[in-house]
Amino acid sequence: MSTKKKALIIAGVVAAVSVLGALTLRGGGEKGAEVSTEAVARRTLVEVVTASGKIEPKRKVDISADISGRVVQVAVEEGQWVDAGALLLRIDPTQFVAATRRAEAAVSQARAREAQSRAQLTKAQADARRAEQLMQTNELVSAADVENARTTAQVAEQELQAARFAVTQAQAALSESRDQLSKTTIVAPMSGRVTRLNIEQGETAVVGTMNNPGSLLLTIADLSVMEAKVEVDETDIPGLTVGDSAAVKVDAFPGQVFPGRVTAIGNSSIQLASGQSADQQSVDYEVVITLDNPPAELRPDLSATAEIVTETRANALSVPILALTVRDAQGKKFRVEDADEKEDGAPAAPAREDEEEIEGVFVVREGKARWVPVRIGIAGDRYFEVVSGLRGGETVVSGSYAAVRELEDEDAVQVPAETEKDKAGEKGKAAAGERRKG
Repeated sequence: MSTKKKALIIAGVVAAVSVLGALTLRGGGEKGAEVSTEAVARRTLVEVVTASGKIEPKRKVDISADISGRVVQVAVEEGQWVDAGALLLRIDPTQFVAATRRAEAAVSQARAREAQSRAQLTKAQADARRAEQLMQTNELVSAADVENARTTAQVAEQELQAARFAVTQAQAALSESRDQLSKTTIVAPMSGRVTRLNIEQGETAVVGTMNNPGSLLLTIADLSVMEAKVEVDETDIPGLTVGDSAAVKVDAFPGQVFPGRVTAIGNSSIQLASGQSADQQSVDYEVVITLDNPPAELRPDLSATAEIVTETRANALSVPILALTVRDAQGKKFRVEDADEKEDGAPAAPAREDEEEIEGVFVVREGKARWVPVRIGIAGDRYFEVVSGLRGGETVVSGSYAAVRELEDEDAVQVPAETEKDKAGEKGKAAAGERRKG
């Protein structure tokens, strides 16, 4: 677990128990600071990553116009179910019908020119053969005349080839015109519900360009499979895997929890908003959670919060989150020089910058706080897993936050009488239970 994540968890717990953090340290001297304690015990810990986002259908199609024109018919309403191929709307086809007719006429004209070129080629080839025969029989035709006839035939052949290309070009233009005409009628590309309708009859549909997005006419979505697309901080991404279980809460459905599983984790970060630099916004990744059996009442774009279970530890040795702190190798605080005593007026700085920060807890033994370094595993909602450093059964200082912050190794501490009384009562109940078993 990263130090940053631990700090965020501790900060959250501290905010939740700010009343305890506001308590002042009572006592002093030989009596020591008044602290609360808790036994190191084994618990089931569940590490959760919380992220917010929106509900989206797994499959949806945003429909925009491929051509510009005035909408003359809107055949659907928002919320209506449509089948694939059903008519959605029509754009005025007048100019596209005219363009198609011009293209058809151009094809006919090109084919006529092709036929004319073919006839000219036939005549030129016949003239060339006749000239060759006359030259061979009675030499009434000169060699130059024969050569001219042959050349004329070759020119006619190339003109026919050009006419054929002209026909192909005209046919391509006709296909393009017909395609443009077909785009005046927009049909449903899939079966689904019309979740957004942004156009009315009489309005103009606009085609988008590179720098100017076109008008979104409507959206069709399949609401049978719904997803929660949430933004997860970069520090939590390494702990997520596809298949992790999640509980999704939707603001519009208070008190309800929708189970689901992680089905996709973004490979690149979410792009920053326009005008924002990288240091103005944290780096987040999109994580997709597919909901199990979503109710029909769910709608796209509803705000949602997901709690993704990344790790579970059964019977894990654990300590309260507030008990964890950092000290140097001797269990002492990292003291700061007094800025008022510095001659150059420089800001305060740690006196031992080369010292490593060690995570640990204070174990209460014989009225004193003993510093014990520990290695931490996963984090639950109130407890950290202890991987090494403790064996279980020890009593650790768990509060207040102010007391834990000020303690050092070998400091005297005192536990409130109420806590001692509760402990004695628990021990008595345990002993009574053992006697009854015996």
